[in-house]
Order: sequence, then structure tokens, then C-alpha cells
Amino acid sequence: MLRRLFLAPALAVSGLALAAACPAAAQDASEFVVRLNRLENQSRQMSGQIESLQYENRQLKEQLRKFQEDVEFRFQESKGGQRPATASPAAKPHKRSDAFDPSQNPDAPGAPQALGNAQASGAATPAQPPRGAATPNATAGLTAPRGAIEDATPDYAAPVDLRPPARAAAPVPAAPRPSASVAATGSGDAKADYEAAYAYVLQRQYEQAEMSLRQFIQSHPRDALVPDATYWLGESYLQRNRTREAAEQFLKVSTDYARSRKAPDAMLKLGASLNALGAREQACATLAELERKFPQASSNVRQGVDREQKRARCAA
Repeated sequence: MLRRLFLAPALAVSGLALAAACPAAAQDASEFVVRLNRLENQSRQMSGQIESLQYENRQLKEQLRKFQEDVEFRFQESKGGQRPATASPAAKPHKRSDAFDPSQNPDAPGAPQALGNAQASGAATPAQPPRGAATPNATAGLTAPRGAIEDATPDYAAPVDLRPPARAAAPVPAAPRPSASVAATGSGDAKADYEAAYAYVLQRQYEQAEMSLRQFIQSHPRDALVPDATYWLGESYLQRNRTREAAEQFLKVSTDYARSRKAPDAMLKLGASLNALGAREQACATLAELERKFPQASSNVRQGVDREQKRARCAA
């Protein structure tokens, strides 16, 4: 009985201690889980950065390899004509002691003789006739008729006929014309060519619009409609998610044709394209520069600037 009386308070105290320790342990466990999640996220980010760096490193190695190959090819091509003259002579092979050397014994049978001395040195024999060839005595009476030799021998003094054969004179096939889906802007009328290309933009046929606008810019590089054509060329890229190429065209309009009517719109689209490419700081700087560079921009452009700044989370 006394033992129960002593044990009851001890059990109560231990129970209260466990009850107080449970919330602390739970809190420690939750903090541990949060820290573990943070470490996992940081590990994923570092792994992604490492993979990105490895990819860029491979790209740089490939570019360096191609550059080295190109330099080596150009170097060899530039020295191609001088290579035979600068090449070092090949080393003579080691001669056997028992091999026949005609320079040491020029009068020995089988040694080569100078031309014109065949009749003077009757004992000398021609140097190593080919295997299976007939001797001079055996072929002395088999001389071909003179007429046959003269007919078979070409006349090298006559002029050479450089005319191509009859097959080469066949008419060259005409170059294939572009299909009807691609607008031909070579009419010479710049305004008509631009309207034909712009019609594809209105019809949302952006591939045909790209071809037509490029051909218009090439055919009329100094026309007043070139800034508009360049702007719509960038728009055709942007509508097909070719953001980098679109940004290049918008940048060209906003810098090379800064006084054109499409310059503010192009600068607005440039900021949107940069934001889509992940260059948020450059996008915000471009949008802020638009307000300073074109204070007289239309209300639509200003609204677009506010919208893109909010989308890019630019600082006020």
C-alpha cells in the first residue's frame, strides 16, 4: 500500500514530462523536415546548374574542335602548293651487302647504259627488260606498216577542238519557279509587294509572310516601308514562338529605324521577347527606356508597357 502511494506521484510527474516533451519533439521533427526539403531543393538546383555547365562546356569544346579543324584545313590549303618543295627527302633504305650496285661496277652486265652508246658497247645488254617482253632479235621483222602508224598517231600540231560534245549543248532546264503558296515580290512596285506580304500577316499565314517580307526587304532595301516590313517579320517569328529571332528583328527596328512609326511598338515587343527569353532585367530596362526615348508614344503602347512591366515584375 505504501509502495503504491510512493509510485503514484512519480508516475504522474513522468507523464507530465512526456506530455511536455511531445510538442517539442514534434516541432523539432517538423523543422527537420523543412530543412531536409530545403536541402533537397538546393541539391536539385545545384544539379541543374551542374548539368547546364556541363552542356555549355561540351558546346564550347565542340566549337573549339571545329575551329581548330577549320584553322588546320585553311593552313594546309594555303601551304598545299609549297608542301612538295618543302618536304624533306625520304631516307634511303639500307642496302644489302650482297646487292648489285651499278655505280660501283658500271661495265658489268645488266648495268644501265646512256642513250646513244648501245651500238658502241655491243656487250652491254638493256637494263632488266620487262618479264615476258620479246627480245629485239625476235621483233626485228615485225615492224608495222608506216601508213598504219601515221594514221594511228594524232596530229599534235593541229589546233585542238574545244567545243563541247552534242549532248552538252542540250538546253538548260529553266529554274523552278516558287510555288503558288509563296508570294513573288519581284514585281518592282514596292508598295504592291509590301501589301502582298502584309496580306499573309492578316491571314495568319506566318511562314508565307516571312518569305514574302524577307524578299521584299532584299528587293527594296531603301524603301520607306522597310521598317514596317522588318517589324512584321519579327511579329511572324513571335507568333511561331521563335522568340530569339523575333527579338533580333524588333531590336533592328528600334535602333536602325528609331524614327519610324513602328519603333515604339518594336521596342515594346522587344521587352516582351526578352522577358519570354528569361532576361527579366534587360526586359525591364528596355521598357523603362521606351518611356524615356518615346515620350509621345500612343496610349496603346503605354498600356502595353504597363502590362509588360507588371508581367516582368519590374521595380517601380
